[in-house]
Amino acid sequence: MRIHILGICGTFMGGIAALAKEAGHQVSGSDQNVYPPMSTQLRKLGIKLQSGWDEVTFDDEPDCVLVGNVLSRGNPAVERLLDSGIPYFSGAEWLADHVLSQRWVMAVAGTHGKTTTSSMLAWILDYAGLDPGFLIGGVPANFGVSARSGGSDYFVVEADEYDTAFFDKRAKFVHYRPRTLVINNIEFDHADIYPDIEAILWQFHQLLRTVPGRGLVTAKAEDTHIATLLERGLWTPAESFARGTGPEATWTGQYDLIGAKSRFSLFHRGRRVGDTDWDLLGDHNLENALGAISAAHHVGVEPETSLEALSQFQGVKRRLEKRGVFRDVTLYEDFAHHPTAIATTLAAVRGRHADKRIIAILEPRSNTMRLGVHRDALRKSLVDADRIFVLDGEDLEWSPDAVLVSLGEKLVVNRDVESLVELLCDELTAGDQVVMMSNGDFQGLPRLLQQALKSGGAEAEPGG
Repeated sequence: MRIHILGICGTFMGGIAALAKEAGHQVSGSDQNVYPPMSTQLRKLGIKLQSGWDEVTFDDEPDCVLVGNVLSRGNPAVERLLDSGIPYFSGAEWLADHVLSQRWVMAVAGTHGKTTTSSMLAWILDYAGLDPGFLIGGVPANFGVSARSGGSDYFVVEADEYDTAFFDKRAKFVHYRPRTLVINNIEFDHADIYPDIEAILWQFHQLLRTVPGRGLVTAKAEDTHIATLLERGLWTPAESFARGTGPEATWTGQYDLIGAKSRFSLFHRGRRVGDTDWDLLGDHNLENALGAISAAHHVGVEPETSLEALSQFQGVKRRLEKRGVFRDVTLYEDFAHHPTAIATTLAAVRGRHADKRIIAILEPRSNTMRLGVHRDALRKSLVDADRIFVLDGEDLEWSPDAVLVSLGEKLVVNRDVESLVELLCDELTAGDQVVMMSNGDFQGLPRLLQQALKSGGAEAEPGG
């Protein structure tokens, strides 16, 4: 079958492309913004990419077209598709019908941590010899790809609450019908789609309705929105996870050591199971690990095996990914674009580098951030940074200078990435921990800053 994918460079649709290619289909795709890591993965798979919407004509008449949720009516490619009469589907619908329908689906949902938790879970299952399939909204370093079919009944999917397509405004995760469901947390996000938290809870409630009575729902304890959700109806056995050592949650954990190599201990129903050393930072990643351990236990993986696997977990591209040390300046790249995620990312770096200067560089790029919904919470989320640089885009509907004025001399707002790189190179000093946060390509800033620091003449240490 010949499949063309509109919006192919999004992490979800790029994963769909990889699965379709692996299944033997002839795959091509188009997107407005083509950038790594997804563009790199797609080219390695031999998938033909087309940049821009104006050139999409469907003259080669594919058998079907899969439509990403970034496209809407009025887009020239969408209008040509509708006029062509070619069958079209959403990525979530195709995934459900062609990949998930005969699998034990293990879905990871929530506002934050879905990509990392999904990656942890897939790696634990793989380490345990279960050969899972997966589709993840990022590239786990242990696998090097964001999606694969796998050779077993188990399939791990990052379950996004964002809408499905211009013709299907349900959350994507409603299509997946999981037997094992992880809910990391629930906060208000996606303000371009949902008017309030109640609308998001409604979508999560529809998801809970699809989990069978012989399945499992495992969710973060002491999350008020999750508690509200579960009170509205739960037809499935449930577990919970939380940081700390009390018996209130089914799975708990605590850090015993935080440093270049950190160690945490795991408890199941108040009983200590064991501990493990790992490379990740932050309390949020400990919670991600607890959710993954709980889900893996549901399919028979002993927690001791999960701990062994996590000791070898290498993280995910652009999830607090260490790019390297250049002129004694450490560069991290992170996907954080919500105040909570920004705060937990910076707190994680601060926890490991209490005596270092932390430089936060932020691109407010998500639809919700551009609309200004979280602007009042943004200042508090940056508290762990010693210096803050914000790249102000033309489409921002609020002024970072005005909203973040209380940050005083800590704040620098810049509107040009090239001059921002020059400014950073002049200011950064040995020992600085630089965290670049954006859910887009940041106009190439991570690559440009890395190159500029390397060209300064000092030898660079690779990331790890």
